[in-house]
Amino acid sequence: MIYFIKSVYSFMLPPGLFVVLLLGVTIWLWRQSRRKSLALFGITILLYLSMTPLIGDLLMSSLERQYDKPELIQGDVIVVLGGGATSGTPDIDGEGNLYGSAANRLLTAVRLYRETGLPILFSGGQVFADSGNEANIAKRQLMGLGVPETDILTENRSLNTEQNAAHTALLMKSKGLSHPILVTSAFHMPRAMIHFKNKGLMPLAYPTDYTVSLDRRLYLARFTPSPGAMNNTGTALKEYLGYLAARF
Repeated sequence: MIYFIKSVYSFMLPPGLFVVLLLGVTIWLWRQSRRKSLALFGITILLYLSMTPLIGDLLMSSLERQYDKPELIQGDVIVVLGGGATSGTPDIDGEGNLYGSAANRLLTAVRLYRETGLPILFSGGQVFADSGNEANIAKRQLMGLGVPETDILTENRSLNTEQNAAHTALLMKSKGLSHPILVTSAFHMPRAMIHFKNKGLMPLAYPTDYTVSLDRRLYLARFTPSPGAMNNTGTALKEYLGYLAARF
């Protein structure tokens, strides 16, 4: 009963509510113009599918499974890519916080640091006027997690993945580093690897921040609309478009 109620709610609230409204308009149009009604019905079905965990997870998983966790960690620097940050928000030792995906990347980098002792290079700037500077916030949080300042490098100008790769390559060269261990979200790794290779680097991919479980099963909730699923669909499509742009 609990899962049935959750499913009903998913069609009473956005984004599922919009599917219901569009279906209502489709039925209303049927008597006036069947061609227009069928066209709107097709659009509604596509919209509905993009909102379901079934499709969102399928698209994200196709990205997340392209790189496995390396069995042997070899490199001379741990490169972490930013994924967004807030400004002015309270933190334990200052202001500004990394978004969830960026924070997961940071935690993975700290654990790798404790295992390898390699320096951490965090790449990411202030993308929007009201967002935080990712690398600056990351440096403060890394120090708060016990990483010495001498083992932290920051690249705080990048606004996208292509700039992450370009600015990181220059900073690494200036420090005599050449073999990065690249840490970023698993769904972001294929696009990031292309950009770093385009800049003459051959990173060791270390994916993290997975969003889709390896053991996926079918149940009612996987067919009901949700904001998270729609976000996954949009994120995956963005990654594929960015990947194609980086290739060509």
